[in-house]
Parts: sequence; C-alpha cells; structure tokens
Amino acid sequence: MGISIWQLLIVLGIVVLLFGTKKLRNIGSDLGGAIRGFKKSMNEEDNGKPQQRSVEDQAADQPQQARTTDSAGEKTHN
Repeated sequence: MGISIWQLLIVLGIVVLLFGTKKLRNIGSDLGGAIRGFKKSMNEEDNGKPQQRSVEDQAADQPQQARTTDSAGEKTHN
C-alpha cells in the first residue's frame, strides 16, 4: 500500500515539466550549500574555534554566474 516506482516517476516528470532542469539544478545546489554550511557551523561550534575555509568551500559559496568565464578567461555575468 505504498508508493510504487511508477508513481514516483510520474511525479518526477511533472516536477521537471513545471520547473525545468536548470531551476531544479539551482535549487539542488542551493540546498547542498545550505546543508554544507550548517554542517560546518555545527563542527565549529563543537570545536570551539572557527576552522580555516578551503578554496573549494569558498568557491562553492559564490553564485554560479560569477564563476563562469569567457574564452579570454575573464569573468562574465549571465
């Protein structure tokens, strides 16, 4: 009496049609960044001191459009 795989696929198809894949990808990356920030703040609280942020973490916090570059290597804004 649970949800079958076909029902989940139909719901997923409707969500993709409504929002589009680009919007869903942005939502996913925002959610991932929020979870990563929450985990980092919990670790800092447990240790009692702030941790040094890595380059990857700093790059993940920047908006997607600020990280894109053109063929000359200059940053562009979409």
